Amino acid sequence: MPPRVLIVDDHAPFRDAAGRVLAAAGFDVVAGAADAAGALRLARELGPDVVLVDVQLPDSDGFALARELIAGPGAPVVVLVSGRPRSDYGRLVERSGALGFIDKAEFSGLRLRALLG
Repeated sequence: MPPRVLIVDDHAPFRDAAGRVLAAAGFDVVAGAADAAGALRLARELGPDVVLVDVQLPDSDGFALARELIAGPGAPVVVLVSGRPRSDYGRLVERSGALGFIDKAEFSGLRLRALLG
């Protein structure tokens, strides 16, 4: 079974593009959310394997959302994304509990697969 992915980003064009890229790479994109509240609801309802989380969301930051998503049993893997380079965030990525980080300019299904191992 392909990994089931929830995409969380407040920019619909990125959600749509990322969904197409991941579907073409063999991932099963189950839903998209524009904010942390929607992401938490959809994660509980759908139980994705992977949640792709933008660092900047309108109602929270991706680091806090990552910590919430991975807190419970059966937690998904979280991968953070941003239009800014990872170096801009210092140790926040590691402290969030996310598996990793992908710069949006370098986003691809291969990059995500490489992180997932």
